[in-house]
Amino acid sequence: MKKLIALIAVACAASSVYAADDCAARAAEKKLAGAAKNSFLKKCQADAQSPEEAKCAATAGEKKLAGAAKNSFMKKCVADAQAAAK
Repeated sequence: MKKLIALIAVACAASSVYAADDCAARAAEKKLAGAAKNSFLKKCQADAQSPEEAKCAATAGEKKLAGAAKNSFMKKCVADAQAAAK
């Protein structure tokens, strides 16, 4: 079970890295710079999140969590959502 969780975590991290690279490439294609580029990258990476991560991030925002509290909440929330989906 621990190996499965670790594998899922690695897959999520890899997809986040890929999404960041893809978003940066798309921003370069559009020749964006400055604030427009930052805004595009932020929205692009947010859109690339899994539905569970997006829902948990919204909940964390509503609760005004930050730092370690947000990280802990996000980790537990995503794990719980994935477990419930199975």
